[in-house]
Amino acid sequence: MPSIDQSIFSSDFKEEPYWWEAFRPQAIAATTLPAKTDVVVVGGGYAGLATARALADGGVQSLVLEAGEFGSGASTRSGGALSAGLSIGKSFTGRTLDYAPELVRDVVGWAIDAYRGLIDLVEQEKIDCHLEQRGRFLGACAASHYEGLRTRFEKLRSGGATDCKLISREEQRQEIGSDFYHGGMVFETAGKLHPALFYGGLLAAARRRNSITLAGGCRATGLRRDGEGWRVTTEAGEVRARHVVVATNGYTGGLTPTLQRRLVPIASHIIATEELPPGLAAKICPKGRTFSETRRVLHYYRLSPDGKRVIFGGRARFTEIPGALRAQLLHRALIERLPELAGIKVTHTWQGNVAFTYDALPHAGELDGLHFVVGCNGSGVSMMPFLGDAIGRSIAGRLHGKLPFADAALPPIPLYSGKPWFLPMIGGAFRALDYIDEKVR
Repeated sequence: MPSIDQSIFSSDFKEEPYWWEAFRPQAIAATTLPAKTDVVVVGGGYAGLATARALADGGVQSLVLEAGEFGSGASTRSGGALSAGLSIGKSFTGRTLDYAPELVRDVVGWAIDAYRGLIDLVEQEKIDCHLEQRGRFLGACAASHYEGLRTRFEKLRSGGATDCKLISREEQRQEIGSDFYHGGMVFETAGKLHPALFYGGLLAAARRRNSITLAGGCRATGLRRDGEGWRVTTEAGEVRARHVVVATNGYTGGLTPTLQRRLVPIASHIIATEELPPGLAAKICPKGRTFSETRRVLHYYRLSPDGKRVIFGGRARFTEIPGALRAQLLHRALIERLPELAGIKVTHTWQGNVAFTYDALPHAGELDGLHFVVGCNGSGVSMMPFLGDAIGRSIAGRLHGKLPFADAALPPIPLYSGKPWFLPMIGGAFRALDYIDEKVR
């Protein structure tokens, strides 16, 4: 491991999410598991809780199984950015995907619905999670990337998106206090929230519904058909259910090998800085936007809800790495973009898994008789609650229209058995290609 510069760490440095200062994962164990229920939901993140909530509101009982504490997974580990858009055509393999125009229109529409649905959910359940709708700036890391954004802009506009605009390099200081980028694109229908407080509010909403049983520290260990239903084996006993919904996303494992072969878990790494000197936050983030970029090995960042810190994340590596190395790599990337933060120390670092699919789209539907909600591809804050709500409504017979993404089959990944052996090679290749692109900036 490379030598670590200890000077970048604050005296109270922690290897856990900054978000947990406001809401920590909760150990919620069921006293006894029901012998029988209508639906077993495997996974207690955004998607799983939203599924159970929709089922309850449709008069359907459910049991939510969470292998660890509620909130210990990716739902409280993200950067907390949300937008009414998806990364159309951007595959984790580097392939450029070309979707049919009608699918692009559907995807744009569902992304907008997911964004609006999240805002409605926060309002309906009175969740205090520092939701702000300040837009997003997507920075072009090379001149060629800006031309790619121009093409993407035209595709989005033809697909019905009206909230985006191109920003030239001469204009970008109005959006971000940095000269690192070659211009970019602004999405006005975007924002940010405190992901752990949002999760806590969703968890509280589930606990208010008597037809939902929450079972934390209760891993599902087996699934088998039982007539028209299922028998679910857990560490605390067996449960019979009419339906099973798998909502394990970036933590999908051997319980559902068919799904596991269709999802690649990629580690996302994040740091939080100490509080910035007065005035510096407004200088680097004049409009309160979230930031992301066009690099293959991307980074994303924002101010903390109190406007005093920078939350900076990205693919320091594509797999899990030690905390000190993770923090150093991210701190280096942060200073590259915002040199004025060179003396600012790191207080927190953490990581979590994001699930990527071969076609770069989220998916919800049925596979081998199991319902599933998976594949956020980095857009999970708004998309996973939206798809969880949709699958819950569908099972309860209350969904109007078609289930989003259900018509697109979840594709298997060639030469992949569920262990992402190829990620270090892809990561290395992407870093090399980014370097080449930026050398001809």
